[in-house]
Amino acid sequence: MNRAIGKNSQVLQILAREIQELISQEEIDMEGLQEIRLRVGSPVILNIRGKERIPKRNGKPHLVTKTEMRETVDYISSYSLYAFEEELRQGFLTVEGGHRVGMAGKVIMDQGTIKNIQYISSVNIRVAHEVKDCAGKVLPYLTYDQQLYHTLIISPPGCGKTTLLRDLIRQISDGNRWIQGESVGVVDERSELGACHLGIAQNELGIRTDILDGCPKAEGMLMLIRSMAPKILAVDEIGAPEDIHAMEYAMHCGCRMLATVHGTSMAEVQKKPVLQQLIQKKRFGRYVVLKNGIHIGEVEGIYDERGTLLYREQYEKGACM
Repeated sequence: MNRAIGKNSQVLQILAREIQELISQEEIDMEGLQEIRLRVGSPVILNIRGKERIPKRNGKPHLVTKTEMRETVDYISSYSLYAFEEELRQGFLTVEGGHRVGMAGKVIMDQGTIKNIQYISSVNIRVAHEVKDCAGKVLPYLTYDQQLYHTLIISPPGCGKTTLLRDLIRQISDGNRWIQGESVGVVDERSELGACHLGIAQNELGIRTDILDGCPKAEGMLMLIRSMAPKILAVDEIGAPEDIHAMEYAMHCGCRMLATVHGTSMAEVQKKPVLQQLIQKKRFGRYVVLKNGIHIGEVEGIYDERGTLLYREQYEKGACM
């Protein structure tokens, strides 16, 4: 079995048995499976390559019961939601394989801050995809003399930025014709890049990669600089002022930055207060902008520090999925 298909099939094991059977009876493109949405009293909804599909039993949509939701949450949390309090404050947690599980329900507050979520009524499982070599088309535009430009990947949610970042890390770490193998420090705050389980990465991030799993980005970048002396620092979904300060410090220390941010265009990102200064100073040598197209991972364009378009991809079979 293809490894990617095996990992995606594994996600079914955290569902209630009735729902597992319901989905297993369908002929599903597991490589294209992006989301599984469960809501108490509503049908199971699958997102497959951007299209919704509602599995049926005896010709009728199956409505998720409270018992099935409780069973699913028990599997996801290993029967202890309290053990995941810190993650749930963000509204989601990451399970083995790097799959992200979002939850909605009754929010428990403690002195004005979110402590936990109870009475879960909705679950959204975002299926992680490890697609090797999907960064092959963009990497030549991100390097010079076998060195990496400071690179920022800009993407709307769900368009493949984490998949692209993951493969860039692997290729940079292992080395190829475009770049010599470099030590890469990864701050994997949400456990989506390496998908570490008991400290061991489930995804392949290369032979020269060191991972801080579950660590806040700003603190993690400084820790890696002090302890592991990486040549490249990689982080997913920057946005807080402390993230930017840590990135600037890393750049001054000689580290090359590889980061992602939510956005639909360079123009939109330029308006983000926390990023304005870095962009105006032309600290990033390359910007990769993904678009919300028909297929995951479509590249709207690659731009240099001045905003000049260097590359635009027409979707072809075999691009990031």
